[in-house]
Amino acid sequence: MAGATPSALARSGKSAVASTGLQESRLVRLLLITVALLFIFVVLILPLITVFEQAFRKGVDVYIAAITDPDALAAIRLTLVTALIVVPCNTIFGVAAAWAISKFRFRGKQVLVTLIDLPFAISPVISGLIFVLLFGNQGFFGPFFIERDMPIIFAFPGIVLATIFVTFPFVARELIPVMQAQGNQEEEAAVSLGANGWTIFRRVTLPNIKWGLMYGIILCNARAMGEFGAVSVVSGHIRGKTNTIPLHVEILYNEYQFAAAFAVASLLVLLALVTLAVKGYAERKHEQARLDIEPQGGNQ
Repeated sequence: MAGATPSALARSGKSAVASTGLQESRLVRLLLITVALLFIFVVLILPLITVFEQAFRKGVDVYIAAITDPDALAAIRLTLVTALIVVPCNTIFGVAAAWAISKFRFRGKQVLVTLIDLPFAISPVISGLIFVLLFGNQGFFGPFFIERDMPIIFAFPGIVLATIFVTFPFVARELIPVMQAQGNQEEEAAVSLGANGWTIFRRVTLPNIKWGLMYGIILCNARAMGEFGAVSVVSGHIRGKTNTIPLHVEILYNEYQFAAAFAVASLLVLLALVTLAVKGYAERKHEQARLDIEPQGGNQ
C-alpha cells in the first residue's frame, strides 16, 4: 500500500464502500421480506387455516349438516340472487359512467366523479341507516310502499338497494383510467367510417376495456357477497328470509354454534380464494392492456 497512488487508493476506498453498501442492501431486503412474509402469515394465512380447522373440528358430517341446513341454504340463495342483481346493475352503471366521464365534456362532471367515490367515504352502517330513514315505516318514502304492500326495509329490496350502494364504485373506478388512457381517436375513426354507437362500443371500446371490466366485476361481486354492515342494518335478521351468508354466520356464532358458524364462513373463504385467483389473472391482463394503451397515447 506504501507505493499505491492516490487514485488507486481512492478506487479501493470506493470499492470497499460499494461492497459494504451492497451487503447492507441485501440485509435490509432480507429483513423486509421476512417481516412481510411473517405479517402475511399472521394476518392472512393463519386465520384461513383457523377457519377450516374450526369448520371440520367436529367432523365432515357436522360440516355438511351446517352448510345444508335450510336456513344456511336460504342465506346462500339470498346472497347469490342479490349478487346476480347487483353486479349487472353496477356493471351497466359503471360502463356508462366511465364512458361519459372519459369521452365527453359536460357540466357537473367533477360532481359525478365525487358521487361515484361517495360510498368509499361513508361507513356501510351509515349507508344502511340512510335507507332506513328513507324507506322505513317512519321514513320519507316508507308509508307509500307499505300502503301498497311493497316493503323495502327488512325485505329483499332493501338488501339489494344497500348492496348496490356500497358496490357501485368498483366497476366505474376500474374503467375510468383505462378509457382515459385509451383516448378518443379510435372511436372518432369508427364514426368517420359510418359506425353507429353500439357497433363502436362492441368492436372498438369493449375489446380495449375487457380486462379492466372483468377486474371491476370481480371486485364488485366479492364485495356484494361479503357485505355485512349495510345489509345488517336493513335486513331485520329474519331467519330463512333476509339473512345473507355473513349475517347467518353472525347469528350462529352468537348462539355458540361455533362449528356451524365456521362451516358456513368457510364458504365465503372459498369464494375469496377463487376470487383472488381470478382477480390476479384479470389484474395481470388489465395492467398489460394498460401498458399497451399508454405508449400509443404517448406517441399520439
